Amino acid sequence: MSERLQRLARWCVDLRFEDLPHALVAQAKRHILDTFGAALAGADSGVAEQARTVFAGEAGNVPVWGTGAKVCASQAAMLNGVAAHALELDDTGGCDHSGAVVLPAVMAAMTLISQPITGREFVNAVVIGYEVGRRVLESCGGYSAHNGAGWHSTATCGVFGAAAACARVLGLDARQTLSALGIAGSFSGGLWAFIHDGSQSKKLHSGRAAEGGLSAARFAQQGISGPTQLFDDVWGGFLKTLAPATSTPEALDADLGMAWKLARCSIKPYASCRGTHSAIDALGLLLDQLNVRLDKVEDVHVSLSGFLHRMCGGRDVTTLAGAQMSLPYALAAQLVQGHCRLQAYGDLQRSDPRMGQWMSRIHLEVDPRLSEDGEPVVTLRTVEGRQASLCVDVPSGAPGNPLTDVALEEKFLDLATRVMPPEQAAGLMEQLQCIEEMESVRTLERWLGSSWREPISE
Repeated sequence: MSERLQRLARWCVDLRFEDLPHALVAQAKRHILDTFGAALAGADSGVAEQARTVFAGEAGNVPVWGTGAKVCASQAAMLNGVAAHALELDDTGGCDHSGAVVLPAVMAAMTLISQPITGREFVNAVVIGYEVGRRVLESCGGYSAHNGAGWHSTATCGVFGAAAACARVLGLDARQTLSALGIAGSFSGGLWAFIHDGSQSKKLHSGRAAEGGLSAARFAQQGISGPTQLFDDVWGGFLKTLAPATSTPEALDADLGMAWKLARCSIKPYASCRGTHSAIDALGLLLDQLNVRLDKVEDVHVSLSGFLHRMCGGRDVTTLAGAQMSLPYALAAQLVQGHCRLQAYGDLQRSDPRMGQWMSRIHLEVDPRLSEDGEPVVTLRTVEGRQASLCVDVPSGAPGNPLTDVALEEKFLDLATRVMPPEQAAGLMEQLQCIEEMESVRTLERWLGSSWREPISE
């Protein structure tokens, strides 16, 4: 039996809310708020609507956030997970998109038990989910190594975070939690093939990981066993199969309870892949530094790693998914529209001839000297021949450069009001900002549906 996996399972069972640093609780609440906002806006997206039709007419009593639909728990985890990642507005730096995986799974798991889950226990479970999902990714060698090999870590590693968080909510003991994590290994999967044609399968990965983690915990609860040597150097093991050349199994439990993985996660200010954010920031700063208007810009040159080029170098923006993964489009949006918020990625904006014209003047060049995990260097050249270069090592939204509370609240309200009245969105935000004081988190369901009417009293 893997001692590391056993220790991780025991930690998931033993962790108490009182063990969490105050700063970590505050950050967890920010990510919970942000994920709900992303999921509510995503509920109105095309891919989320299409996904809901798959389960149309099937019985259930668990709400799909921002809609009037109700489905069973596993379907709710799937559909809310899809919605949370549908618009590329959810957080990064965990499994990678931990919020879109963990939060829908935990909310669905709560509906399967009779006793209420308090806000403190809810936060605890969310922290566990972020922790485990990220640790599995790091045991694969890290983000660029695992994703560079073609695996999409949100799905492959996120399922473990969802399983751990759900195991805690369902009250599993250490043996059952160990089984849940083992079963999650068999439910792991997710490929980067979507990058070549802007297909929508990426948006399903977060939902599939949430549903898979919930199912893994439920099977373990009923006594179904999972492999105990999953992270050992054995044939068929997770690391030996998915990360044979890059695995670092010691990362699974290194500094457990001391180095909190949620603390490294980012909240997105832009509606695009996290890989584009540093360059967006750099271009904005360069425009200010050179004090140049759009008509005085000659071109933009970006030196970037091979990994980032493969991930975000595409120029086919006929689909929303393709545009949100495109670094050239993000920089063109920053130039032409002055921002990279969700509105910059609408159908009209993507078809604007100016966008194509400016994308042709944004040049990407792979620099083999750059680290695969490093940020790109952006150079702006003016028609007069002036130029300046900049690399933003800590982009907006990162822990070292966080969104202000005001900016986070504005983002949440902008997203939530796409599917609910402003009064409902403001009330939900107020509830989430004091979530650790809730006696039962299931009361949130009244704020997340489409049948809300004020006032709502506790």
